[in-house]
Amino acid sequence: MHPRRRFSLPLADGRTLALGERTLIMGIINTTPDSFSDGGRLTDPQRAIDAGVQMAADGADVIDVGGESTRPGADAVADKDELRRVLPVIEGLAARLTVPISIDTYKPSVADAALGAGATLVNDISGLRYAPDLATVVARRRAAIVLMHTRGRSREMYKDAVYNEVVDEVLDELRESVAFATGAGVALERIVIDPGLGFAKEAVHTYEVLARLDEFSELGRPLLVGPSRKRFLNRPLGADLPAAEREWATAAAVAAAVLAGAHIVRVHAVREMTQVARVSDEIRKYHRG
Repeated sequence: MHPRRRFSLPLADGRTLALGERTLIMGIINTTPDSFSDGGRLTDPQRAIDAGVQMAADGADVIDVGGESTRPGADAVADKDELRRVLPVIEGLAARLTVPISIDTYKPSVADAALGAGATLVNDISGLRYAPDLATVVARRRAAIVLMHTRGRSREMYKDAVYNEVVDEVLDELRESVAFATGAGVALERIVIDPGLGFAKEAVHTYEVLARLDEFSELGRPLLVGPSRKRFLNRPLGADLPAAEREWATAAAVAAAVLAGAHIVRVHAVREMTQVARVSDEIRKYHRG
C-alpha cells in the first residue's frame, strides 16, 4: 500500500475537487432503457433526479449521468436521443444539488450541451478514441475529464481483449490518451484516468489490473475505478449472478481499489459503498509504508 498523492481537480464552473484525502464516491445514474445494472429503472427524468438527490444525501461526492449503455454488446445511441435522456436530468440535478455533476459520454455535442446545462466533468469511456473532437469541447469549456481505457466499441469489445502484458499495455494506451488530450488543449491538471475494469478485458485481465492498481500512479494523475456490479465479479464465485446480486462482490473490489490508491470509486449503491470506502480509508491511515 503506497501513500496516495493528493490532487486539486479544477471543474468547469470554477470549483475544484480535492482528491486524495479521502476516497470520493461517484454515484451512477443510468437513464438508458437497456442498462445492465438496473434494467431502465431511471428512464423517467423525475425518477432519475430524485435518485441523484438521494445519492447525494447518501454520501455521493459526484453524480455521473449517462444516456447510452456501454455494456458489452450494446448498440450506439443517436446524439439527439442521448440528449433527450440526459439534459432534463442534469438540469434538474444542477438546480437541486451542490455536488458536481458528470456527463458520461464520448460524444462532443452531448458533452457540450451537458456542460452548458450544469455538468462540470466529462466521463469518456473511450479515452478520446471514439470522438477525438471531444477534447476540443472539454478544453473550450475548461471542464475536467475522465479518460478511461478500452478497445473497440461496446458491441464487440471482447474481440480486442488480447494482451501480452495487460498492465503495461493499458498504461501505454492511457498515456496516449493523456498526450492527445493535452495536445488538444486540455490542461493536465484537469485529467483523471480510469483503467477500465471489464472494458475490453476478460476477467483475468481485470483482476490483474485491479491487483496492480498501484502501478497506475506512475501516470501522475488521479485514479477513478469502476467495479460496480460488473460481470468479472462472478468469476471467483462460480456462479452467474445477475447484476443486482453482485453488491457484496462489488464491496470487495471497492475496498481493494481504495487500499491500492483509487481517488474516486464509481458505484451504484452509494450508501453501502460509502461505508466500504470510509472503512478502507481508515485502514489506509494506519499503514506504515
